[in-house]
Amino acid sequence: MSSWFEERRADKAADAVQRREDRAFESKLRREEAREAKKERREEKAQERRDKTARRQARTARREKTLTAGNVYRRGTLALVAASALASLPAQVMHFASISLMLLPLPFALEGAAWVMNAGVAYADERKLPTWVRWLLRAFAMGAAGYAAHINYAYGAETNASVAWGLAGVTVMGPLVFEIRQWVSTLSAAAVDPKKRAEEKAQAAHEKQRRRHHKTVAEIADRLVSAAPYGSLKFEDAWAQAWAIVHGTDKPGMTPRFHAYAVRSASALDAALEPAPLDEKTIRQRILDHLRRPAKASGRPVRYVLPTPPATALGVTKKPQVVTDLPPASTTSSEKPKKAGRRQPPPHRRTKGDSVPFHPIVTPLASDTARQHMAVNGHHH
Repeated sequence: MSSWFEERRADKAADAVQRREDRAFESKLRREEAREAKKERREEKAQERRDKTARRQARTARREKTLTAGNVYRRGTLALVAASALASLPAQVMHFASISLMLLPLPFALEGAAWVMNAGVAYADERKLPTWVRWLLRAFAMGAAGYAAHINYAYGAETNASVAWGLAGVTVMGPLVFEIRQWVSTLSAAAVDPKKRAEEKAQAAHEKQRRRHHKTVAEIADRLVSAAPYGSLKFEDAWAQAWAIVHGTDKPGMTPRFHAYAVRSASALDAALEPAPLDEKTIRQRILDHLRRPAKASGRPVRYVLPTPPATALGVTKKPQVVTDLPPASTTSSEKPKKAGRRQPPPHRRTKGDSVPFHPIVTPLASDTARQHMAVNGHHH
């Protein structure tokens, strides 16, 4: 019996230990799950904050991009254009409707013509059409807007002069504002890339000047391009061919006259660079020409060139390198006999008192100098 009770107590103790372990494990598991859930909630909140910040930044970027000066100006201009059309149409509709219902589409046609012509001006600027096309479209647009303003003024004059001028002004204001917008846009596009526009202007000016200076070559080049299949001959190649046809050379810019000028210049340069002869006669003649009057001098520029050194030693040459301008001495004997020479005086002998004595200051210095030397005038001390 005792063994059975002991075994039961042991089983109960083991069960109690197992339950405690199970409860500890479950408690640990719940804590881990709660920790994971809390971590996930924190991550979700952080992601929501990041998403909210990203949406706010995107809205700010869109707002900044939308509310730029250019966008505000363009969209504001369109708003003013719409307000002008809405303000001018009712008076025109009432004016033409009072005359006849068949004239009811006329106000829309007038406003539509003005705006279509203004859009045509923008299209001409975009395509870089000739200037006269743009001004023609501007004239049509302002003509339609002016006629509509006249109708509104006449209708408003029946009520009040202020109303008449207000309707006429608002009718013309829309096309004018749109035209100013297009003008500003064109100037802005030109200012965005000034180097490219300056290069285009310089190229156009060069082409115009080249055609003005070389009309014959330009005409032949145009004929060569028109005679060739489309796109097969470039204009620069045609210009080179036309230049060779007209001037006989394949180097653009050179003509027979320029070639002759270049040959003369090259010949003059070769003659100037040719070394001058260094004989005695040439050197003497050039020196004399330089010393005389310019009218008698040589036409060539005077250049001083040192002669070539002699091959023999100095003092052994037979002829001098520089010839004097004095006439040579006569080698013939004179007819008159030479007189006897005068008697030469005897050599001078120094005597006492024939020279000025030294100054008292110099005398000690001279004595000291004499003592320092071993021999003076061949005498030893």
